[in-house]
Amino acid sequence: MTSTPTNSYAEAGVDTAAGDLAVELMKAAVAKTHGPQVFGGVGGFAGLFDVSALKAFERPLLATSTDGVGTKVAIAQALDIHDTIGQDLVGMVVDDIIVVGARPLFMTDYIACGRVVPERIAAIVRGIARACEETGTALVGGETAEHPGLLGPDDYDVAGAAVGAVEADAVLGPERVTDGDVVVAMASSGLHSNGFSLVRHILAQRGIGYADELPDFGGAVGRALLEPTRLYTAPLLRVLDGTHGIHALSHVTGGGIAANLARVLPRGSWVELDRSSWSPSPVFRVLSDLAGSTLESSEGTWNLGIGMFAVVAAESADATVAALTADGIPSWVAGTVSTSGRNLDGFEQGAKGVDGGAVRLVGGYAA
Repeated sequence: MTSTPTNSYAEAGVDTAAGDLAVELMKAAVAKTHGPQVFGGVGGFAGLFDVSALKAFERPLLATSTDGVGTKVAIAQALDIHDTIGQDLVGMVVDDIIVVGARPLFMTDYIACGRVVPERIAAIVRGIARACEETGTALVGGETAEHPGLLGPDDYDVAGAAVGAVEADAVLGPERVTDGDVVVAMASSGLHSNGFSLVRHILAQRGIGYADELPDFGGAVGRALLEPTRLYTAPLLRVLDGTHGIHALSHVTGGGIAANLARVLPRGSWVELDRSSWSPSPVFRVLSDLAGSTLESSEGTWNLGIGMFAVVAAESADATVAALTADGIPSWVAGTVSTSGRNLDGFEQGAKGVDGGAVRLVGGYAA
């Protein structure tokens, strides 16, 4: 007698009960991001957010951003540490919204995995929720998708999208930048979430595992690499609510230092960033040494210690540096915007389809 084949979702590798348990484990953390503007709680088909406050705007503009954290997730998976990757996601998404001067309103996340392990999914989402709470962003929804056969049992990837709002006449960008404006650099917490394909390649070439310890890393390599992305939104909103004259912001992510700053400068302007104004943290120096290369050669890949730039009016530079530093974001003056004509050979001009200004780094890094 031949047995009758059974076809079920569970036999196909999808565990809906595990998905439900993951939601239960994350509900409390998600709820902490909800204010009175959020309707419906957790589990609805769509998140609902009351935007009545936008009625007070003269001309409200919505700002939106979407991103992931790249191959940094491979290190989290290898070490079975999943509670930091969520902050990386929020940093990559929400800190892009503040660049235009917008205040974040809400965010959604998406996790694709080969197998739902409730505790793992909940750890990821708790990290997202903690960072959303810190940035004043409501986490109004998300999706966990199980993809057996496409992803390995312990593989996953994360992505997210957020929406913010800004008054039309308060939008930051190249149009506000003028000759003599000062470029303020804000320190990164480490690699953030860019350039990890190069990091993993360097370590593999040298036969270094994530659990190996390197003295200059202060312990296990993988733990140092998982240092969460610094969040800039809340401190920058406090500065923007003051009188510090910020004209443009640039988030230093993919593309490196010069290219990202060039994107927010007007065409015809240029900046020389003084490398001697900061010292890249040990993680960058160690990785460069392991690669047998220089710090300068990775300026288009890693942030090398700068996570965000502010372009500010000259008379506001000192106050901006002081306010950000006092709020936990070490900051310093790194250059000045000029519109005088000069030969721009060797400068990075524009990026990501933006025909912006020109930037190059000069001098040597501080020890």
